[in-house]
Amino acid sequence: MIRKLLHSLNLDSDIDDCEKIHAAIEKDIIFKGTNLWILAFAIIVASVGLNMNSTAVIIGAMLISPLMGPINGMGYSLATYNFHLFRRAVKNFSFAVMASLVASTFYFAISPVSTAHSELLARTSPTIYDVLIALFGGLAGIVAISSKNKGNVIPGVAIATALMPPLCTAGYGLATGKFSFFFGALYLFTINTVFIALSSVAISQVLNFPIRTVLDDARKRRINRIITLVILITIIPSIYFGYGLVKKEAFLESASRFTRNVSIVEGNYLLKDEIDPTGKTITLIYGGSSLNDMQKRLIAERAKDFSLDEVQLVFKQGFSFDDVRSRETQLDSLKGEIKSRDDQMNALKGEINRLNMVIKEREDLQETVRRRGEMGKQLLAELKPMYPQITGCTYAEAAAFKGAAGPEKVEVIVFRIKKGSLGGADRKKIQRWLASRLEGRKFKVLYEN
Repeated sequence: MIRKLLHSLNLDSDIDDCEKIHAAIEKDIIFKGTNLWILAFAIIVASVGLNMNSTAVIIGAMLISPLMGPINGMGYSLATYNFHLFRRAVKNFSFAVMASLVASTFYFAISPVSTAHSELLARTSPTIYDVLIALFGGLAGIVAISSKNKGNVIPGVAIATALMPPLCTAGYGLATGKFSFFFGALYLFTINTVFIALSSVAISQVLNFPIRTVLDDARKRRINRIITLVILITIIPSIYFGYGLVKKEAFLESASRFTRNVSIVEGNYLLKDEIDPTGKTITLIYGGSSLNDMQKRLIAERAKDFSLDEVQLVFKQGFSFDDVRSRETQLDSLKGEIKSRDDQMNALKGEINRLNMVIKEREDLQETVRRRGEMGKQLLAELKPMYPQITGCTYAEAAAFKGAAGPEKVEVIVFRIKKGSLGGADRKKIQRWLASRLEGRKFKVLYEN
């Protein structure tokens, strides 16, 4: 069993000739002619997609971008100690990066739309998760390049690792003076570059690609130390940001459960809540009677049950019965009328009863709407086995007027049938069945082809 598994995981049988792989990688690092034009087009497409917040356009830019070539070339050349190829790859990669930054900066500088949409914001705060995407995406890419059957992996890797959009986002940061965008996006691009190259190094060594330059052990160790240092410098900030992201999500989850728990507090109901994970602040806006100090302390104590010991609670009053009483009192004083405390209490009780009736009416309305939606579905499900010519059912409640009398509630049922498929006898049977099904309620049946 283990032997079969190891045989299935073995890459040797699928690996292409080393010289062909070398030639393909060497070809992809060059930015002239076709690759140069493709790069230019990809830059513009990605910038427009980010500017218009179009995910489809951004994906298109990822697919046509040739930036993967020099990155794989850098990793492959380091693994095979081909320093001539490494210098060429770095030179071409640097040219591509600078061209992309200049072009995207110019585009965003002249673009009339300067709003930072979600697609831009998503590329300004890289985390350890972006490291994992770049690493495993790069592994998939170099394995595909080395395989005899290239398949369709490369486009998927281009989309997953997303090299072009961060560069264009960095250009947006330069053009608009938002340097947090510039450094955040450039850091994301660096993560993708380093770990895609690292993937190429790892796979090239695993597949035992031929060494192009013979080095002594001391120089090999020096190169490995440099690679390790670059990896550490790149990955440590992402771990910090990833930890912050996890803490933020945990805080949001705990805060959401807490606000649901304190949505009703002794005559007060939560109108709105605002959760700020950065400042660890929760703003609670209540309606009803004003919260007293004792109620606020109890709410603060309850926050500890949700691991929100350090949270800062801000209480605000929205709709308040106290405000209503104050305005009524002022109005009464202007009119020169003096009302007794019993009158005020009765008015408040009447308002509470009215609010309860409004709530009950809304609940009844919601239930009615729900039943209307379900009734048509139920009738269709019950009738269709007996009458397969019925293809659809619409149910609604209507008001029928006869003369000067008030409206009469009528349930209207419209069956959608195949033309000429339902005779008069069947319709009478359906009429009798509905009379029994609806328990004597008034209804009207219509048929449409």
